[in-house]
Amino acid sequence: MINNTLSSYTASTSSIDTKSPSTKVAQTSIKELESILSSSATFPLPLAISSRQTWLVFAAAVFLVTVPVFVEAPIVRSLPSLSLALTAFWVWLSFTLMSRTATYVWGDLLLGFSWSWLAGAIYWGWLRWEPLWHLPVESIGLPLACWCLAKNWGKVGSWFYLGSLLGTVLTDVYFYLADLMPYWRQIMRVDADGAPQILQNALMQVQAPWGQAWAIILALVLLTVGILPLGRNQRHWYAFSGAVLSTILVDSLFLLAAIAA
Repeated sequence: MINNTLSSYTASTSSIDTKSPSTKVAQTSIKELESILSSSATFPLPLAISSRQTWLVFAAAVFLVTVPVFVEAPIVRSLPSLSLALTAFWVWLSFTLMSRTATYVWGDLLLGFSWSWLAGAIYWGWLRWEPLWHLPVESIGLPLACWCLAKNWGKVGSWFYLGSLLGTVLTDVYFYLADLMPYWRQIMRVDADGAPQILQNALMQVQAPWGQAWAIILALVLLTVGILPLGRNQRHWYAFSGAVLSTILVDSLFLLAAIAA
């Protein structure tokens, strides 16, 4: 009799607890919290931050290709040894930035830029009179970039360097196809007073039907190769695209300079 009474009391108590409003509220709150956490893990904030950083990498890559044309060129003309020594500073700064998680990607990008700076310092400082040496010197960092990619390390800087090198290759190919190499040699040996006439002669070569056709073809190649990687939301591809597409900008600036001469 007593056992039956206790068992019935226990059953009724558990039944009351199960149907308790506070329990239902707690269970609902837990489910809502889980839903919020799962949705936030899938979506906005981290993705937005990542997307913003990839575009910042793209902008930095464009900056590192275009601005040194106007910064390194004057230095290397008058002080080639200083320009060469600055490579050590860029490498030191890149490893300093890579030592911190928050600035790692910028150090990585700067390391790839260091290889381009080194090649520019060597060629434009001592070998600029001979265009045939341009591509071999610009490729000085290629083995290191390939080694880094094989080790899955320094991908942002390596792909930036490869994009910059590809742009240089296509620009030099155009110089060969449009027969602009003689003007390259001439302009490297004359003073500032004789440069405008050489630029005008080179511009006539560019404006010829053959020169225009190859300019359009190579520009389309650069646009295609530069735009396609932007479909991948990865920083190293954005660094590559920025370097490739900025080649068009740099070449356009040189064309404007020739027209204005």
